[in-house]
Amino acid sequence: MGFALSKMQLKSSAFESRGKIPRKHTGEGEDVSPALEWTNVPEGTASFAVICHDPDAPLVSPGTYGFVHWVLYNIPGSVTNLPEDTQDYTTGINDAQKQGYMGPMPPEGHGVHHYFFWVLALDKELNLEPGLTMWQLLEKIEPHVIGMNRLVGSYER
Repeated sequence: MGFALSKMQLKSSAFESRGKIPRKHTGEGEDVSPALEWTNVPEGTASFAVICHDPDAPLVSPGTYGFVHWVLYNIPGSVTNLPEDTQDYTTGINDAQKQGYMGPMPPEGHGVHHYFFWVLALDKELNLEPGLTMWQLLEKIEPHVIGMNRLVGSYER
């Protein structure tokens, strides 16, 4: 399938699609990941990956743009939700060079940023090592993506 939207849907009890992400889930609050839930999982799904990326961040470097806030993978195909502040599964490296979730915290006065929470359904359990960047993860999972969709939230300081 490659990287194309599917019928899978992603939502959060913390915020509506295109809505403001609560302070609790930001760098100005408790900095905990929001609860996520997905439906319409493609037949044949063996595992999932979740990513949070801010394309509005004023950062550009060779081969990348924006700011990656969360990389989570090796999520079993039987799982269709993540609780708030999940500590389960395998974490990758965010753009602060730390493992785990790092909530929104755009530069003050930079305007509204949009945070894309992605869920990707894979046709295989890959058992990937911890500490992958978003780009490393995407390179490894691309041949196995059978469905994906996103939930966009916003935040401004």
